[in-house]
Amino acid sequence: MLRSTDDGDHYELLSPTALPKAGGFLWNQKMMIQITCRGYATAQFMQPEPSKYAHAPNLEAKTFMQPEQNYYAHHPGRFVYVKDEETGQIFSAPYEPVRAPLDRFVFSAGKSDVGWTIEHLGIRIELTLVIPTHDVVELWSVKVTNLTARPRRVSVYPYFPFGYMSWMNQDAEWRADLGGIVSSSITPYQKAADYFKNKFLKDKSYFLCETPPTSWEAMQQAFEGEGGLHAPSSLQQPELGRSDARYETPVAVVQYRTELVTDEQREYRFIFGPAYDDDEIRTVRDKYLSKDGFAQTASEYAAYIAKGRGCLQIETPDKHVDNFVNNWLPRQCYYHGDVNRLTTDPQTRNYLQDNMGMSYIKPEVARKAFLISVAQQEENGAMPDGILLAEGAELKYINQIPHTDHCIWLPVTLEAYLSETGDYALLKEEVKGMHGDTYTVFERFSRAMDWLLSARDERGLSYIAQGDWCDPLNMVGYKGKGVSGWQTVATAFALKLWADVCEQEGKADLAAKYRAGAKIVNDAANEHLWDGDWFARGITDDNVTFGIKKDTEGRIWLNPQSWSILSGAASGEQIARMLPEVDSQMNTPYGTVMFAPPYSGMREDVGRVTQKYPGSAENGSVYNHAAVFYVHSLYSIGETDRAYDVLQKMIPGPSEEDYVQRGQLPVYIPNYYRGAYQQYPRTAGRSSQLFNTGTVSWVYRSFIEGLCGLRGDAEGLCIQPQLPSSWDSIKVTRLFRGATFVIDIQRKTGVTGVVVESEGKVLPEARFTNIQPGKTYELTVSIPK
Repeated sequence: MLRSTDDGDHYELLSPTALPKAGGFLWNQKMMIQITCRGYATAQFMQPEPSKYAHAPNLEAKTFMQPEQNYYAHHPGRFVYVKDEETGQIFSAPYEPVRAPLDRFVFSAGKSDVGWTIEHLGIRIELTLVIPTHDVVELWSVKVTNLTARPRRVSVYPYFPFGYMSWMNQDAEWRADLGGIVSSSITPYQKAADYFKNKFLKDKSYFLCETPPTSWEAMQQAFEGEGGLHAPSSLQQPELGRSDARYETPVAVVQYRTELVTDEQREYRFIFGPAYDDDEIRTVRDKYLSKDGFAQTASEYAAYIAKGRGCLQIETPDKHVDNFVNNWLPRQCYYHGDVNRLTTDPQTRNYLQDNMGMSYIKPEVARKAFLISVAQQEENGAMPDGILLAEGAELKYINQIPHTDHCIWLPVTLEAYLSETGDYALLKEEVKGMHGDTYTVFERFSRAMDWLLSARDERGLSYIAQGDWCDPLNMVGYKGKGVSGWQTVATAFALKLWADVCEQEGKADLAAKYRAGAKIVNDAANEHLWDGDWFARGITDDNVTFGIKKDTEGRIWLNPQSWSILSGAASGEQIARMLPEVDSQMNTPYGTVMFAPPYSGMREDVGRVTQKYPGSAENGSVYNHAAVFYVHSLYSIGETDRAYDVLQKMIPGPSEEDYVQRGQLPVYIPNYYRGAYQQYPRTAGRSSQLFNTGTVSWVYRSFIEGLCGLRGDAEGLCIQPQLPSSWDSIKVTRLFRGATFVIDIQRKTGVTGVVVESEGKVLPEARFTNIQPGKTYELTVSIPK
């Protein structure tokens, strides 16, 4: 049903029905397309705000991908109809809209391309999609091959719907001068000022053909007729009707009627995308629409994606995990740091954590992100809810809701950057802020820590306002009194991390101040939030503690436990109580849930998290971002088996049963898998299919610094592997500060600690220093049996 290619660069799905929502995605810094194995697609580009060039067939809200997105016959997609001219039989590639049973189906999700091979009625169709490194355009290749021992007469019809582009103005027509169908529209508006704002939007969409077609159709209704998409009326005719669309739903369909002898193949090339005017369309055509243009684009894009290959290659007993870590995990991290989720105002916590992953891939990008972020610090030291990345950008949607956690992520993500780079010079950079103030990065981080210490109530607990890391906890503190149990212990952790930086920078007085602050915060958490076996999630405006034993829903939450371990709030005795409770109440075959049990209805002193469907999203799903915080905390205390169990469950597979239940290829980690395992086992484990998630930077960090134990400090590379107890050895290639480390890690009898050998000599400690960029070091590491 599913297989990886030998080089790990592609996963191939052999059924269009086993995992119907499974797909892959491609991106550059201006666009992204997610496409399913059956041909449905969601694409977005920036101008500078997110926009679309292929729309739904009705007026749609300004949204992008939705969790567990449902697809329907007229959902935007990329399809090719094929008609046997002798019998009149039709089928479609990849599978939709005809859904004819196929003799062969292969969907190939690659790191730098997406493709299909399907066979039916003795005809093979091969589809390939690539995109360029910079421009917003899809490059499609369609190959048609006669597999039979007799000549064939067939018609091939690429069908690319434009959808309902505008209620104000839309049309489409064949443009012989451009060699394709061009649809034009005007983005709707009401305010006079918006006319000038919209004036230079790319309101045209085009579908251009390298080879002139036999016929074409530009009106959706004329193409479908009474037959619908599964059997369009126009395909019953010798040729398409050559209609235009005049304030009618536009479409791009072209026909190629051809004759093929045995084994003969024809290839057709098309480009699809948005444009401002005809001149831009001509420029794109001239640049890309040729055999050489396609080949060069594919080569350049593969090189672009290869820049995100990361710093780690592993060989372990778990080859499924090896493939994911070596090929797909750094790719997903690279996507996040490369495009910032294709938004102009990413949430501050997302922006910082996404760029934390770039510390391991392109550290200069992570460095820039810190400078951009602290330049937008508020005058009182707080961080804004979102980071503005484009001129004229505004805080939108969730970023208009006050959250209190954003300062926490500064030292939390900086720790990874400094460990990887040793770039303490960053802290001395002067940054002029948006309010005209100038401070060094070090001073701005200190001001953020001071704000965290100030944003607490009389008990010493951290205010939550209308949300912390968990956005939909929006009614715990909307009256101004509610506090967050997670944010309290997370504040203590942030303070401790920053105290370590202060000490490294020779500022002992500040280090003492922040460590004292962390202790006060941790003490408050223990006094007011410890419930005997775990920490509570918070206390509401009306002084009701929740996330405790007496709650029938939302009884135990993962984040307060994970971060109490990291902050030191939880003692060894408390941890010994917490972990079995997490095991018994929160573990599922598909991962560790965010909290349990899920809420079944609105709780007005907690918020809209309780209104989400039980087991979906933040309401008790396996929310992988929370789960990986747990992993990070487990590695911090040497709980290697628990940590690896949670980690490997984030990756779909490798059993067929697991793939089918999750419905997703192992080419990314989604933001969640359905929870409610006890309540709704039929849907438990189902993937959200959303690859935008702060999870992946932490997962990469956990494999690098946790499992492999290869973490930098100011002097060099520390080596403290944490292999699962069932593993006897692994091999690792680690890129670090310009050098390459080839490391053989083995369990050995008689070894009581970590022993590192280099060039036949045992190092005095499990740390490698005096690293020279460009050199390769071969290390042998022995760990206790």
